[in-house]
Amino acid sequence: MSLHSLALIENWPVPTAAAAVVRADGTVLGSYGPTGQRFPLASVTKPLAAYAVLVAYEEGAVDLDEPAGPPGSTVRHLLAHTSGLAFDEHRVTSAPGERRLYSNAGFEQLGDHVAKAADIPFAEYARQAVLEPLGMTSTALDGSPAKDGVSTVDDLLRFAAEVQAPRLLDPRTVAEAMTVQYPGTKGVLPGYGHQNPNDWGLGFEIRDSKSPHWTGSSSSPRTFGHFGQSGTFLWIDPAAGVACAALADRAFGPWAIEAWTPFTDAVLAELAELKSGGRGSG
Repeated sequence: MSLHSLALIENWPVPTAAAAVVRADGTVLGSYGPTGQRFPLASVTKPLAAYAVLVAYEEGAVDLDEPAGPPGSTVRHLLAHTSGLAFDEHRVTSAPGERRLYSNAGFEQLGDHVAKAADIPFAEYARQAVLEPLGMTSTALDGSPAKDGVSTVDDLLRFAAEVQAPRLLDPRTVAEAMTVQYPGTKGVLPGYGHQNPNDWGLGFEIRDSKSPHWTGSSSSPRTFGHFGQSGTFLWIDPAAGVACAALADRAFGPWAIEAWTPFTDAVLAELAELKSGGRGSG
């Protein structure tokens, strides 16, 4: 099957882009562009890193509610961007749990915490815990676990299928990761301004009723995922039963705000049409 809507990436003002849609069982419903090309992920690194942290939790190396990061903060606070750490600096700007302060520094402290607990560099832990078992051979999380990952659309589809139908983690752990942590917490969604509430799970952003947002206007409130400043995104919509990964080589900006929402809406509309049997003449 090929989703015609994915061809909309041709209209994106970027040198190169690739996108694909996958179901929970790993069936690729459609792809477009060089899905085997490696792109910098920027913050789409975070869900991959978070998944490795959750494996460490299930293996007993760390506990979600043990101290980590600044005083009073826990692993859970760091995963949910409520540790109080600043965006890109290792300094505290508020008490843990008070505000949703989106923090690269928080994920870096998370990586350090797991590396120390497991006695193995975080990138290597992530490789053994997540990338290798899923066959994500073109993906690496070297450098900052907040933003330095590289991957391909093909590899992200393997991850997205896993998140939808977990094999590496207990499904209850993944359900927790896509459940709002510290409900009612407000904060800034980078690129999209103040959101009240600014809902987040464990390493995954949750759409809920946020507006404006980088997913579709027709995306279900249960949609979760992440976007990256390198022009990348991965969303999983449980209501639609699919996930979509898109990677590009142009930094996030007004072009992405304009392009991504109609793209996702077109994908969801085509999937809904196919589901209802109205396959059209394409």
